[in-house]
Amino acid sequence: MPGTRMVVVWCPDWPIVAWGIPADEPAAVVVNNRVVACSAAARNEGVATGQRRREAQSRCPELALLDRDVEREARLFEPVVEALMDITPRVELTGPGLVGFPSRGPSRYFGGDRAMVAAVAECVTPALARHGRVSVAVADGVFAARLAARCCPVEHHVDSQDESIDLTVIDAGAGATFLSPLPIGALEMPELTGVLSRLGLITLGRFAALETADVLGRFGAEGRLAHRLARGEDDHPPDLRSPAPDLAVSWTLEPPADRVDQCALIIRSLAEDLHGELGRQGLACTRVAIEIETEAGERHMRLWRHQGTLSAAAVADRARWQLDGWLNQAQHARPSSGILRITIIPDEVVPAVGRQLGFWGADTSRVEDVTRVVARLQALIGADAVTVPEFKGGLAAGEQLRMIPAAAVDLAEERPAVTPDKLTEPWPGRIPPPSPVRISLDAQPVELVDASQNVVRVSGRGELSTTPVRIRLEGQPGWRSVTGWAGPWPAEQRWWDPLTSRRRARMQVTLDDDTAHLLMIERGEWFIEATYD
Repeated sequence: MPGTRMVVVWCPDWPIVAWGIPADEPAAVVVNNRVVACSAAARNEGVATGQRRREAQSRCPELALLDRDVEREARLFEPVVEALMDITPRVELTGPGLVGFPSRGPSRYFGGDRAMVAAVAECVTPALARHGRVSVAVADGVFAARLAARCCPVEHHVDSQDESIDLTVIDAGAGATFLSPLPIGALEMPELTGVLSRLGLITLGRFAALETADVLGRFGAEGRLAHRLARGEDDHPPDLRSPAPDLAVSWTLEPPADRVDQCALIIRSLAEDLHGELGRQGLACTRVAIEIETEAGERHMRLWRHQGTLSAAAVADRARWQLDGWLNQAQHARPSSGILRITIIPDEVVPAVGRQLGFWGADTSRVEDVTRVVARLQALIGADAVTVPEFKGGLAAGEQLRMIPAAAVDLAEERPAVTPDKLTEPWPGRIPPPSPVRISLDAQPVELVDASQNVVRVSGRGELSTTPVRIRLEGQPGWRSVTGWAGPWPAEQRWWDPLTSRRRARMQVTLDDDTAHLLMIERGEWFIEATYD
């Protein structure tokens, strides 16, 4: 049967909008070396979501690259959600830039779906201040409504005076027809869709035509869910259960808190308690209500939905986003007193389908221990102060790794970006492994000479002018002998931009005191860039 009629409001450029980048400036937000959002100016130059970093830069050399800041996005998206509360109190957030609500009541009030989506667009436009695009769509079920917001089919398009707003209505009962020609990758289940594509099921319509029993027998619970979505049915199984009232978890703060970091540890603890209790009852949560109450009696409640099931880390992240957004609103909208109570309510639960434990009896409790330690550190020194490494590629030793906030990743999930194998680009001029252990924040100048005290140079062809024999560190007396060397590896970066281009070469040297260093020459001067152990 068709799913519940849902309205989805999607702001595809929100990661860019949250950074305050004007639409006429080429910029892109990159996660794991992939573009996840870009400005209108960047799109005009051929940049698109899903592109690799280097491909995007080749299409638009002046492209500004930004790291994603989910905390900032969630905080700045709160006024948009608050504006939608004038339409209906049942607003469901999926994440910053994506929100939805059931259309039944609002559609009747405004006189139909088309009048309703026009009213929604008029409501959110002032909150967005016309920064970036926004799509409003209504369809049967959350999945179909999201795809309608992203695809904006012309045959279902509703006229709008504002060119930056796309309004789309999929007629009731037409969800399966709308979904049928879309690619199977729209399911956003990479492992499953990879298998389906190899089987020749390249569209949602072909997959939906299979018998339900055959899909369940071959692909299990995940396949059954994907099959329901492809057929335009609701994204939850028929045995959806109403959670028991005693499943809600709550914490009273003494004394009341007025900062997010003061509540971080409590939020994480509540999320873990809720997740543990649901697990003991064989349940999983797909929608959660988070209610925050102040000492003055003010209440702030939001519904958060996830396409799959919400983990403890995901619930904690959403509670923190909600609190941060409320505390940082305009003066008239923020709470007038400290946070007194935080309550997390499982608003929609489904039977848990289990989880895969580690092979050979691996102890998965270590991941839980690490998560708890990270949560405690975040509570003590701030959510963004605790960071984890991630490979991003580069030529210099200090460019190949970056530190990102631990709050922005799920530590319990496998992260390909934490291993060097994730880097597939050739990076001409990159130093060979092993990587140095200590990287100098401020490159230390050195003198590198041959046996006749002539300074060693690197030619335009990447060849040494003479054999290095001695080296002297700036500020230290005496010379040290070079016992071995490798390289050089020349690199010319951003050659197309005279203002930011750099021409450098690197080489490895070992000294008579059993130390090894990575040297770098630029504009005829040598520096120690890193040290090996």
